[in-house]
Amino acid sequence: MSKLSILIPIFLLLACIFMGCSFDYGGIDEDDNRPDIIMEGIEYVRVRGGDPIVRFQAEYAERWEENQIMEINELSFEQFENRSEASGSDDFSTDAYGGAGRARIELGSGDVFLGRGVIINIESEDIIIRTEELEWLDRERLLRGNPDDLVEVERSDGTFFTGRGFSAEARSRRWEFLGEVMGSYVEEDD
Repeated sequence: MSKLSILIPIFLLLACIFMGCSFDYGGIDEDDNRPDIIMEGIEYVRVRGGDPIVRFQAEYAERWEENQIMEINELSFEQFENRSEASGSDDFSTDAYGGAGRARIELGSGDVFLGRGVIINIESEDIIIRTEELEWLDRERLLRGNPDDLVEVERSDGTFFTGRGFSAEARSRRWEFLGEVMGSYVEEDD
């Protein structure tokens, strides 16, 4: 299974982390632009069948119920993989990790905007993506960069691309640069 398609649940989890959270301030004026809930020092671990799947951490988050928006500062995540499922042991390791200085999640659509420096490292695919901003469009299953920002894609074998207009389609596992691109591709001998 592609680790790009594994990132889909990460973006979905970001959208769902605080779906059940709400807080009523009571007599505050409706026109006041205060969030419905404010959280600091957040750590969230999603567990399936007793095993950790993903962990999110953030310094600060605000949620607006009426607009169904969540804004997060200093977000980091780790996705875990059980490397010893066949042996029955609990040998979990980090398979993908990353972070962003800021995240905005549209809870209704599941769309996620990451900004202020974004890095995503997918170890099993041997790929690192770095840029200033990335956007996940959930319905389209599309990860894309700002058309004007440089996006770097790097592998440990020396393959390195940098370009503008980056997009990656999770369904087809296709990624491309629509603008200028430069770099080098290292072809492995079989």
